[in-house]
Amino acid sequence: MKIDGIDKIIIKRLVKDARTPVLSIAREVGISGAAIHQRLRKLEKSKLIDGYRMIINPKSLGYTTTAFVGIFLDSASLYSSAVKRLKEIPEVVESHYTTGNYAIFIKILCKNNEDLMILLNKTIQNIKGVSRTETFISLDQQIERQISI
Repeated sequence: MKIDGIDKIIIKRLVKDARTPVLSIAREVGISGAAIHQRLRKLEKSKLIDGYRMIINPKSLGYTTTAFVGIFLDSASLYSSAVKRLKEIPEVVESHYTTGNYAIFIKILCKNNEDLMILLNKTIQNIKGVSRTETFISLDQQIERQISI
């Protein structure tokens, strides 16, 4: 996908704030709002823009513990069934199939450390094929961003 300077401006404005009015961007780059809409459709069709979403602040809902959990499986063949079960757990917000020590690496949001412990001991470690887990609690997040263009 080849993008020009105008596309880059559109993308940068919307990454910064997806609610930026199209007409505001149009005025900034000196083209019509309809032209901005056409460019956005082209970028969406090319899959460069993967979607638009609202971001909820988990701390405002009481989720104060963020943890990353490396999951060891008894066998790689159990990956699909383990992920299927992980998808049923609302606190699991990311899942990655990885190289290295862990078969699966997940990100979890919990209300507190006690809830994390219960989730690990009673739910995740009871998934068929999970042999053990290794947990890392995040103390602070300094960087969260999209890839830049």
